[in-house]
Amino acid sequence: MEHGQHRPDGHLCLRLGDQPAGAGYPLRRDTGSGVYKSTDGGGSWEAANTGLTNFDIYALVIDPLTPQTLYVGTFGSGVFKSINGGGNWSQVNTYLTDTDIISLAINPQTPATLYAGTHGGGVFRSTNGGGDWGDANTGLTNKYVYALAVNPATPTTLYAGTYTGVFKSTNAGVNWSPVNNEPANTWINALVIDPLAPETLYAGTENGSVFKSTNGGGDWGTADTGLVADSVYALAIHPTLPTILYAGTETGVFKTTHGGDGWSAFGDGLTNLSVASLAINTETPTTLYAGTEAAAH
Repeated sequence: MEHGQHRPDGHLCLRLGDQPAGAGYPLRRDTGSGVYKSTDGGGSWEAANTGLTNFDIYALVIDPLTPQTLYVGTFGSGVFKSINGGGNWSQVNTYLTDTDIISLAINPQTPATLYAGTHGGGVFRSTNGGGDWGDANTGLTNKYVYALAVNPATPTTLYAGTYTGVFKSTNAGVNWSPVNNEPANTWINALVIDPLAPETLYAGTENGSVFKSTNGGGDWGTADTGLVADSVYALAIHPTLPTILYAGTETGVFKTTHGGDGWSAFGDGLTNLSVASLAINTETPTTLYAGTEAAAH
């Protein structure tokens, strides 16, 4: 997952970095501010940056089995790891030959396996908690990887969103194939997988559309009726009622309760805010966090 995560112990970690300028990335900010941590459900925040040498954070994932272990991806300095809930960070870049990280994903069953998507170098995989990395790009014809998603039931299956559509691997990134019959040559900013029916996934695009597949990317159709946006930057899906989804756009948050049909603007207080990050509290899914260009809400 990119952007932000809610930990099982109720702590929320969110990145509020800037965005890279190369290849037309949709958001640009002046400065990065690193990682912020809340221990009261977002009521208050404090910086959690000790050891970070680069505050331009674009992705954050949390070990689901050991939630004190976190990883962040930076633009220019690679991946950093914390084993004490963000108290300290150390760089974990051995054999990581592209350090412009813009997406991260973790194997929920074997969380020592994680993936890093880069801004031109494709996907890298570590099987030892970031101890070392190897490229995982065979068949990946576009190496600007803005989104990564792992199938929670079969975590050797994963998806990569690029600016020419979606790619799929069924062998933990060893080989990739395009799954783009409908969103071909479409810039993909966000990917989410239905946690109860993992063959169903959604892709948010730079042109303001959402696409849906119910067969693991074999076929896609639009799922954006009522969604009025120039760009979809982030998607979040309800953990137990996965027909409920949220989309972060340049004009705030939209919500659907019908699996992508019938979107409507959602959330007083977010009017005309560009929402680049979304995270749902998995224990209290009515609580949603939005990361904007200026703050978390």
